[in-house]
Amino acid sequence: MDSSPTPANAAIAQGVTAPQHGPRPLLLFLNILWRETESDPELRRRALGGLRRYQDAGRPTPPPPAPCFAAAGRARLLHYGSGNDRAPVVFVPSLINPPAVLDLSESRSMLRHIAAAGHDAYLVDWGSPDPTDAGLGLAGHVADRLMPLLATLPRPPILVGYCLGGSLVLGAAALRACPAVATIAAPWRFGAYSAADRDMIAKLWKDARPICERLGYVPMEVLQSGFWAMDPERTIRKYAAFADAEAGSDAERAFMAVEDWANGGAPLTYAAGRDLFEDFYGSDVTGRTVWRIGGVTVDPSRLSCPTLSIVSTSDRIVPAAAGPALGQEHSLSLGHVGMMVGGRACEALWNPLSLWLSSHGG
Repeated sequence: MDSSPTPANAAIAQGVTAPQHGPRPLLLFLNILWRETESDPELRRRALGGLRRYQDAGRPTPPPPAPCFAAAGRARLLHYGSGNDRAPVVFVPSLINPPAVLDLSESRSMLRHIAAAGHDAYLVDWGSPDPTDAGLGLAGHVADRLMPLLATLPRPPILVGYCLGGSLVLGAAALRACPAVATIAAPWRFGAYSAADRDMIAKLWKDARPICERLGYVPMEVLQSGFWAMDPERTIRKYAAFADAEAGSDAERAFMAVEDWANGGAPLTYAAGRDLFEDFYGSDVTGRTVWRIGGVTVDPSRLSCPTLSIVSTSDRIVPAAAGPALGQEHSLSLGHVGMMVGGRACEALWNPLSLWLSSHGG
């Protein structure tokens, strides 16, 4: 019998345990770490040190939550700023991971920055699905959650969607006219993903689907494992770099906040996961313009309002070519999460977006 230690057992022998903080799933992370550092013992040592530091570090008090303006099922509409004579601006995050990436901390919050610039800003919090939501697909999240929230506002809002939230706001705009629509790193043309990525995602879903169907939801760990598989080297090297971060620095706090966000979040409903993996990634229903919501075909080219697609040439999660073809395109060179909360996010994204919103009544 082979008595050599497994990656997980070897890591535990070196003092890596699993306290309350991630990464999740830890065993998969350790296996990736072991594989990526097989020929580099120093990188392995630093990555394990960064992992230990991340797990054991104290956390600062998060910013106070914004007040709830309206609710629809488990979803809530949070209000930032105050009402004015401008059109409301509703930010729609992905269903994957919490909405906190748009309000990460006092110094790294797109929503608070946008509100401080005078916009009447709102943020959708999708909440955590309950067992009765298992059949709520992506179209259902638009029709039965997002549209009722938007209907509570005194006037039609400008819609801004991040990641999968961008795909969903294009669906909402097809159902109800709005003053303008902007998407940020939104996947739409799934045929633009590499064949290797699509094959990897297809295998992930094939393996996970039976248990997800029985559970009625898709655990966050399934989605996280897919993100890690897209760029395993970066996944490990960022922990190695964190081992050297200055204690008490903004970089240290930012790393922990982003990783806590990435390792948290509610599961997807089973139907939403099936739609995402089979219809979006598998069949590219959006890119082929055959996605329908309540009998309405979602075709961004038919929207009569101003539209903006913000993409990044260095986004590994949503390649620039996978974004929707809208009226305007603004290209960045920042990571999928870095464009929202990184050190250059304010100058590269927040301020240009604020100016665009102002130019269209928001």
